[in-house]
Amino acid sequence: MSNILAERIEEVLRPIVGTVLATVSVDLESKRIGKDPETITRLDLPVIADNLSQQLRLVVGPDLATSAAQRVRDLA
Repeated sequence: MSNILAERIEEVLRPIVGTVLATVSVDLESKRIGKDPETITRLDLPVIADNLSQQLRLVVGPDLATSAAQRVRDLA
């Protein structure tokens, strides 16, 4: 993965969901907005953060999901 934003999103998610799920989450959320991880931009971060917040709720609960999404949003 060469996109610095995708790498930073993974860095945010890794301590919360682990390395594998962090990578899968970035791939999935990128595809959800019609892109791949290498092509996401700062303009995509709010939508990716919103999607992550919803998806992570099932895995880590609403508080941690909201916190992670805010950290992704703050990358912009």
